Amino acid sequence: MLEKTFYKTLLKHAFNIPVEVTFWDGETETFGPKGEIQNKINFKKPISTHSVLEHATLTLAEAYMEKNIEVQGSIQNLITAIFMTPHSFINSDKFKKFLPKQNHSKKQSKTDIQSHYDLGNSFYRLWLDETMTYSCAYFKNKNDSLEQAQTNKVYHILNKLDLEPNKTLLDIGCGWGTLLFAAAKSYGVHATGITLSKEQFDYVSNRIETEHLENMIDVKLMDYRELDQSFDYITSVGMFEHVGKENLETYFKKISELLNPEGRALIHGITGQHMGVGSDPFINKYIFPGGYIPHLSEMMEHIMQSNLQLKDLETLRRHYQKTLEIWTQNILAHKLEIIEMFDDKFFRMWNLYLQACASSFESGNIDVAQYLLTKGPSGLNLPLTRDYMSEQDKDIPQIK
Repeated sequence: MLEKTFYKTLLKHAFNIPVEVTFWDGETETFGPKGEIQNKINFKKPISTHSVLEHATLTLAEAYMEKNIEVQGSIQNLITAIFMTPHSFINSDKFKKFLPKQNHSKKQSKTDIQSHYDLGNSFYRLWLDETMTYSCAYFKNKNDSLEQAQTNKVYHILNKLDLEPNKTLLDIGCGWGTLLFAAAKSYGVHATGITLSKEQFDYVSNRIETEHLENMIDVKLMDYRELDQSFDYITSVGMFEHVGKENLETYFKKISELLNPEGRALIHGITGQHMGVGSDPFINKYIFPGGYIPHLSEMMEHIMQSNLQLKDLETLRRHYQKTLEIWTQNILAHKLEIIEMFDDKFFRMWNLYLQACASSFESGNIDVAQYLLTKGPSGLNLPLTRDYMSEQDKDIPQIK
């Protein structure tokens, strides 16, 4: 009885849409404004109130993964409704828990990255596009395919850097190498990628050999902190979210150290536009161990302290929402294959993760930004206006 009273209080101001909730004893109640029910939640059993108070998102996510909670209707729609309701439990300070300081030693960073990216290329091939790009796409046109949008993103990044042939580029956290190959083949730069993922390293290495690009591209299985050479350009896409709050200073100072005088960097990653918690216990435990989302002022503080200057800042929140929605469609289309590879709990975990992230971007809870930086005065050796970016974007290859 007390547990049900707790949940009724918790859910009373949780939604800005009509949501029907069925409790474990069969009682049904509607929360939110009047109107047509958009989502239904079914509690199969009581969930520990103490655990919810301790870590709401983790406890409720685990209950969903274990099928103790079922959701009818779009999970993204439901979570967005909670984020968009000012007095919902997820926006309450009582439920915003900061994680303890995390270990981001070189050994731990390698373990964290491999736990996520070494799930197997066969898993990622099921729901990523042909470029095997696992980061925010860039939709120049609303009807762009995911493959076209990911191609757009890579060239949009490289065009911002205004590359010159025969110069050197470093991609920190190179993923499956799409940016490396575009930089080398389309712009004539010598591209080096580093990753801590053995699966990604093997994939890129094999592609370099297959395409006979050993003289233009190389890839290293190593921590970015171990690099001791210098480059004309640096890119880093979806990387700084992994380094941890306490290592952001090290990350930007290392970028500055690795850049040649008058060098340029394009840093792309998830960034908060509010002063909230940068870690979620569910995502930290099950998806990205050690992850931390910095906010804009944190990023700028570290950029300035590293003797780097900002030339251009672009936010791509809606692009990442759309990317995640397509990934969700893809994962749902391959549900049976993913369950066969892993199990039903794993599928529910990833489905929840992707839809929850889409909700976070849709509601503005998080954003994604591209920081164009120069080592030296802002915009050094770049055109006076940003028109060059859109001009060069006109020549992005079109996927047939």
